[in-house]
Amino acid sequence: MGDFLEYSRFIDVLVVEDNPADARLIMEAFDCFNEKCDIKLVEDGVEASDYLYKRGKYNNCKTPQLILLDLNLPKKNGRDLLIEIKNDDKLRLIPIIILTTSNDNNDVCVAYWNYANAYIAKPSDFDEFEELIKIFEAFWFRMAILPKCGMD
Repeated sequence: MGDFLEYSRFIDVLVVEDNPADARLIMEAFDCFNEKCDIKLVEDGVEASDYLYKRGKYNNCKTPQLILLDLNLPKKNGRDLLIEIKNDDKLRLIPIIILTTSNDNNDVCVAYWNYANAYIAKPSDFDEFEELIKIFEAFWFRMAILPKCGMD
């Protein structure tokens, strides 16, 4: 297949994560890819909605090309946010990767039933987490073709 290590694009990523320790891990793991992506972090489902619909302080933000979504969020949980996004004609094509502590089969089924693009249980250790992000990055940033239709 050849070497696919060269990047041909820049990716905007929205991370929806309320746990400061997990958010820090995600941001640190992505830090080595910071020239290849722009990572924005929001801490709850309401703030994520504001970001996606460009409300308030987010009125000039870019629509993300990829969303990392925790399920257990304050104000509006990740399940409800997933449904909201996937039912919106302008947002539904954005790939959503569930990144959560739950490996409960019901959560997995509900996520896929509502059109999540992948479901990943968070590793508890930083080295494993960093390896997960490298694999994630290799697939979503280098191999997958992301939609541009409906994006700004």
